[in-house]
Parts: sequence; structure tokens; C-alpha cells
Amino acid sequence: MVSLFGDLAQGEGDAIDGPVLSTIMGALDVRPEASRVALHRLRNDGWLQSHKVGRISQHSLTAQGRAESAAASPRIYATPPDLSEPWQMVVTEENGRETDSALRGAGFIAALPRAYVGRADSAVPKGCLALPGTPPPDWLRRAVEPAELEADYAALLAALSTLDAKLPDADRLSALDVAVLRCLIVHNWRRLVLKHPALPGGLIRPEWSGYRCHLLVDRLLRRYPRPALQDLATA
Repeated sequence: MVSLFGDLAQGEGDAIDGPVLSTIMGALDVRPEASRVALHRLRNDGWLQSHKVGRISQHSLTAQGRAESAAASPRIYATPPDLSEPWQMVVTEENGRETDSALRGAGFIAALPRAYVGRADSAVPKGCLALPGTPPPDWLRRAVEPAELEADYAALLAALSTLDAKLPDADRLSALDVAVLRCLIVHNWRRLVLKHPALPGGLIRPEWSGYRCHLLVDRLLRRYPRPALQDLATA
């Protein structure tokens, strides 16, 4: 449900009618009782709000929900990185928790003891040595990949490849079909890509499954544009 609202109804004033939400969640194989529990929890968390319009309930993101969705969107919907993007390596004097936190907060990734990598334009904390990146060896590229997500990215790549090959064109699908499809793509992508820092393009292996997933997610979301909420309401 978080993925669905973040993709379809992130704008202020956007709302999804209750019957439309029920239809989409049913198509996603989510039981009605599970949907009701999710709505209840998200309202209690201050993430969703609901109100009646006649006999129909409408559900929308709160200001908090919109802010959190907007914060995650740049990673979820980013275009695939340029593999020639410049990068830098930062060397620290010691393995201190404060320095480590500062570097990770600036978007750097630990590659080796006391050595971090990041985008060339990322700000380097005081006291660190910054070295411009050169064409990296394969072992360094692999060192910065999230190894714990390797199997998940490989499984997602297989699923996305099948979708890309077998799905009909967007004009042969209803607005509800497209909403369901986009939700599945966004949900399975966001649950992986938000678990690790963004890798600088110059350190990404072209064959890395995470990068290949990114290419397919970008392709599929452009191939199946976000439907208008009014089209869902009349579908």
C-alpha cells in the first residue's frame, strides 16, 4: 500500500477511492482483511488519511506521508547512472564511529578498512584524504556491491526480464491493469534499492544484476506510464 500511494497519489490533493483501492489490492492478491489492517495502521502512523465523499471513502497521503514518499522517490525513480560517472576514494586516519557516520551520511560506501568510495562531487569530511578515482579493478567494483542482496536482485532481474518480454503494449491494458503492474514493479524494486547506498556510476559493473534491474525498471515504468486517478475511478 505504501508503494501504491507513493506511485499513484503522491501529489497534494490526490486521493484513491475506496472501491478502486479494494480492486487494486485484490488484484495484488492482498486479502480484504489485510487491506483493512494496513489502512488502519497507516492512519494510526499518520501516513494516510481517509474521508467520506457521499457513500465512498477516499484515501490520501498526509503531509507526513507525502514528505516521506518524496524523500524516497529520487532513489526509486532515478534514471540509471552513467557508467563513466567520476568517483573518488576517501582514506581516513582511523576507523572511528564518528568519521564512519559522517562519511556514510555524505553518501560514501565502505570499500576497505579506512577506505570509502563515493561520487566525485560528494563533500569530504574534514581530516580525510580524498583521491580521484581511476578506472577501477573488478574486485573493487564487487567490493562495493551489496552482496547480501545478490540473490534478491537476481530473482528480480529474472522476473522483470519475463515481464519485459511477454507483456502487451500499454494501450492493450486498462488503467487498473497498469496501476497494478506499476505497483508490483515499484514495490519489488524499492524494497531492494532503498536498502543500500547509491553506487557511483563509475564503480558499477555493467553485468551487476542490480544495475540491470535498474535499466529494466526504468524501461518498464516509461513503457507503462502512471495512469491518471480519474481514469482509475471510471475504469
